[in-house]
Amino acid sequence: MRVLLDTHALLWWLAGDERLPASARTVIADPANEIFVSAASAWEVSTKHRLGKLPGAGPLAVDFAAEVYRQGFAPLEISLEHAMVAGGLMSDHRDPFDRMLVAQARTEHMALVSNETLFDQFDIVRIW
Repeated sequence: MRVLLDTHALLWWLAGDERLPASARTVIADPANEIFVSAASAWEVSTKHRLGKLPGAGPLAVDFAAEVYRQGFAPLEISLEHAMVAGGLMSDHRDPFDRMLVAQARTEHMALVSNETLFDQFDIVRIW
């Protein structure tokens, strides 16, 4: 299965945080699954760390790519198609990071690991 991690899922995975449910941890840990991390998550982590909203994410904000590769995850770049789909999503949801992750999951036919129930309106598979 091809799986995209929401930013909070990535952060909780890296921290061993119990807020990440066993069902999500099982999917992420399964070597048969291909786990992706979006460039949008790098953007979100670095932005929120700079603003002081993610003070503990300093090492990740400094070398995001190294941690993604260390975990055996694959990076997912943002394409023009992803941007067009994100911009065209019919929803009042204004978070640009969330909109991009939904667009990438839809475009790339990936399940999205996220606790965001709002994502269920976008016709994607959400794992939580």
